[in-house]
Amino acid sequence: MAGFPRLAALAVTISEDQVLLVRRRNPPDAGLWGFPGGHVDPGETALEAAARELAEETGIIARPRRYIDNVDVILRGPDGALQFHFLLAAVLCDYQSGEPAAADDALDAAWLPIRGVLDGMVPLSAHVDAVLGQALAMHKGL
Repeated sequence: MAGFPRLAALAVTISEDQVLLVRRRNPPDAGLWGFPGGHVDPGETALEAAARELAEETGIIARPRRYIDNVDVILRGPDGALQFHFLLAAVLCDYQSGEPAAADDALDAAWLPIRGVLDGMVPLSAHVDAVLGQALAMHKGL
């Protein structure tokens, strides 16, 4: 199918015992909480895109540190037709400054307690818990 898959970057930003998440405005994850992120522009690395999207969606400035993992998000309609296929590059980012404020395609942006997120305090997009677990291991190891 033309135009698929699409490359996007996720900014996984941890500060002390909190993680920065946004509540999505648009499909495929409208209303769910996940990492800020979006499309990688031509000529832009996924690391650069993660930092740019983070600033655009939340006002938070962070330095991209390293790749965490890649996640395929594939959604098919009831007829089996492909609706979405994103390859998401999750990037660990070091918080530098700013207070979260929802912008762009985010309905809300907030620092949430990591333990609460992992315990289901908010409805999450697929793979958020697994990526967060990997990010925590890297964050503690750095």
